[in-house]
Amino acid sequence: MRILGLDPGLGTTGWGLIEADGNRLRHVANGQIKTDSAAPLPRRLAHLADQLDALLADHPADGAAVEEVFVNKNPQSTLKLGQARGVVIMVAARAGLDVGEYAARLVKKAVVGNGNADKVQVHAMIARLLPGAAICGPDAADALAVAVTHAHHLASQVRLPRA
Repeated sequence: MRILGLDPGLGTTGWGLIEADGNRLRHVANGQIKTDSAAPLPRRLAHLADQLDALLADHPADGAAVEEVFVNKNPQSTLKLGQARGVVIMVAARAGLDVGEYAARLVKKAVVGNGNADKVQVHAMIARLLPGAAICGPDAADALAVAVTHAHHLASQVRLPRA
């Protein structure tokens, strides 16, 4: 199964595609989608949607997973993040993908073992879990972590009914 992990952001949205076969994980691709901070919000959101559509055309997936919104000190930042997240979920759903949603703390706990892990720790652990992957930056590492979390969650769902 190919899983697209997404770490939404208005300035930078990280993405990571993995293949999961039970507990076996393989890196396929990763990257970052950036928007022009000088552009009006509607144009930035449209650009994000267009880039995600192109990404899914180039890298088909069987499912997607998105990091949930965390609340910033600045309510405007939280709102903009929520709007970018809405675009990410909409594009994935429009492509026919089931979308899993995971809190950042849960992703960090699943990948690093500590819900308070920092970005450096997440990046390092993803590099170990997906050897040979050239990770495009912290947002891409976070997106791969979301994909890995979703893969583990799906594998658990398959195993539990048998138990």
